[in-house]
Amino acid sequence: MSAPPVSHAVLCRFGELFLKGGNRGIFEQTLAKNIRRAVADVPGARVETPHGRVIVHAPADRIEDACARLERVFGLVSISSVVETAADVEAIEAAAVTAALAAIERDPARGASFRVQARRSDKRFPLSSLDLAARVGAKVAAATGMPVKLVGAALTIGIEVSSTSGFVFADTRAAPGGLPAGTSGHGLLLLSGGIDSPVAGWLSAKRGLSLDGLYFHSPPFVGEKSKDKVVSLARVLASWQALRTLYVAPFTDVQKRLRDAGPAELAVVLYRRMMMRIADRIADRTRAMSLVTGENLGQVASQTVPNLTTIENAARHLVLRPLVTYDKMETTALARRIGTYDISALPYEDCCSLFVPPHPATAARVQDAERAEARLEAGVDAEADAVADATEKIDLT
Repeated sequence: MSAPPVSHAVLCRFGELFLKGGNRGIFEQTLAKNIRRAVADVPGARVETPHGRVIVHAPADRIEDACARLERVFGLVSISSVVETAADVEAIEAAAVTAALAAIERDPARGASFRVQARRSDKRFPLSSLDLAARVGAKVAAATGMPVKLVGAALTIGIEVSSTSGFVFADTRAAPGGLPAGTSGHGLLLLSGGIDSPVAGWLSAKRGLSLDGLYFHSPPFVGEKSKDKVVSLARVLASWQALRTLYVAPFTDVQKRLRDAGPAELAVVLYRRMMMRIADRIADRTRAMSLVTGENLGQVASQTVPNLTTIENAARHLVLRPLVTYDKMETTALARRIGTYDISALPYEDCCSLFVPPHPATAARVQDAERAEARLEAGVDAEADAVADATEKIDLT
């Protein structure tokens, strides 16, 4: 039998990027850059980009650390911790036996049955994919006593062969898929402490947006724990490369003036129109091309088509609402998956819950909102400018 495997690595696979035609190179370059960012603090990590794959090399004791970061990189559909060997049949056989035994040791139930799936990108390799799978399968069966089961096997041994290396693995982990963050431009996420807006940000990043966040803070009605909660949410999104900076806008004074401008049933719409104006100004400064919100159609009384239309009327930038058709159960399930739900569930309210009337308008008109805003002594533009100028910046990187 040949020498033992030469190194450990993570095999990274992408899917949708194959459809990008002449622009595919730009998407792959951005993906590789994001992968390098993800593993930058993993000692000994090194990234290679052979055709159609990304390989992240790392010391054996750092592979799990690298995997934990890579399974949060948008654009990747799956990853596998692999043993890299020479592109040699006997070396691949030895690595496959080792991988099978290790997998069974971790989880004895996986020893019930197995199959081998092989793929070769270099057709000069002396065995076809099917022949390689059969030969490796025979070695694994002899070493472990496991029966072969081609459909529904408890353990799948994967093999990929390039012109220079063989990659052998027994586990595949899902990654988020989508497009690499940054390939669809830059946006500004209106981030609150609730369940919805962090999920909206995550979905936007999955479609290639890089994001900054903007949180509206209203002390003393809203305490510092509410702000800390949003900062924690922002850091979770940053771990997905979905957020790089959080801006905290002081909203108390203008919110009170809008409340007093009335009428009471328009309060929520007036708050959100002012948020759009402030967000426009922060977007200008951060070169964001769009605003992202967690708004949903019909989830609460204020989120009707007329109200959303009146709110969006105050914005200059494109407003994206990734959750517009989601129900709360769908949003909550995704929040749990991405790690924001437990933070969002903490009992610290944000400014959106302040001064809310018992019966908010469900069919607000632009002219009615503008009539109320005209009562602001300084004017809506001056109010928005003042809040934007006083906004705090928190670097999440």
